[in-house]
Amino acid sequence: MEIVWFLLIGLVAGWLAGQLVRGGGFGVIGDIVVGILGALIGGVVFGALGLSDNGSLLGSIIVATVGAILLIVLLRVIKRA
Repeated sequence: MEIVWFLLIGLVAGWLAGQLVRGGGFGVIGDIVVGILGALIGGVVFGALGLSDNGSLLGSIIVATVGAILLIVLLRVIKRA
């Protein structure tokens, strides 16, 4: 059941990041991939800052969304270079 929550959080985070950065989503699969990668990046960044999501659903979505936004911005910078 945890994998289902992980995928749903990835979907929501990827969609939110797409809305905030790009103005649109990346499709269901794209949103899930961006959200999952964002969750990994967000976990590392928040961990390095000493912050935690306390295991809450909203905290996990926030961490994953911030990580997904960082991923999208980083990919845009690399693409322009």
